[in-house]
Amino acid sequence: MALANSTIFFASSSSAFRHRSRVFALDFAPILTVFGVPNKCSELGFTFSTKKNILYASTDGLNAVSSTSLKSEQDADYVPMPIVNIDQDSDSDATIVQLSFGDRLGALLDTMKALKDLGLDVSKGTVATEGSVKKTKFFIKRLDTGRKVEDPDMLERIRLTIINNLLEYHPECSVQLALGEAFGIKAPEKKLDIDIATHIQVKEDGPKRSLLCIETADRPGLLVEIIKIIADINIDVESAEIDTEGLVAKDKFHVSYRGAALNSSLSQVLVNCLRYYLRRPETDIDSY
Repeated sequence: MALANSTIFFASSSSAFRHRSRVFALDFAPILTVFGVPNKCSELGFTFSTKKNILYASTDGLNAVSSTSLKSEQDADYVPMPIVNIDQDSDSDATIVQLSFGDRLGALLDTMKALKDLGLDVSKGTVATEGSVKKTKFFIKRLDTGRKVEDPDMLERIRLTIINNLLEYHPECSVQLALGEAFGIKAPEKKLDIDIATHIQVKEDGPKRSLLCIETADRPGLLVEIIKIIADINIDVESAEIDTEGLVAKDKFHVSYRGAALNSSLSQVLVNCLRYYLRRPETDIDSY
């Protein structure tokens, strides 16, 4: 997350200005200029892309659109939502990790180093800017096998390593993260009621597997705990998407039982077990 060589990116936008009932559009071709030494980024396999923004202005000079980007520019105290997404589905060869925190992310070289210290190979990465939000995506493989990460313990270590680095280099995000209470400079002002925040649903996803959707209050070791509960009732997890959005964990698992989708009875057993264990605030899993 620490910037190397003060790398700066500038992207143009498409602006439309409203005068009375007429709209005038000014289009600029996307421009990406990198100052400093860009070799670091190219060596890491990063690519950069931008998407056009549209700004509407009224005749009195006030912006007619209320958006996150304008709020972040006008309100110095605004802290964007930190999001960490781990995708096991989109790529058959690599685990995809995507991180976004408004437009505050740096080059994330320290995060990449921390992931490599876990025995992982960050094979390539992309940085995409959508409006005011910068999204950084890593493609990760195990260094020893060259394959994607399958071990739930390692997936949880990846998630917590990224969040801990985010807390270290962007301490202001601690007010938005559940781990901010333990490791941040300021705990979140509100705590989620686990019973209210927890939503569990099993959906149809073809004859051979089902889709398990879980939304609950985040905490260290949550992913490992969920996988253990699923395994305890002999249900197989084929793939997963782990999404941490501030205080909330939103996870999706493709699950099956003996090579087939879960029937209604087994689905209800799974939901009941997960709801029982997730409502307990304590966890025996050590935080990383």
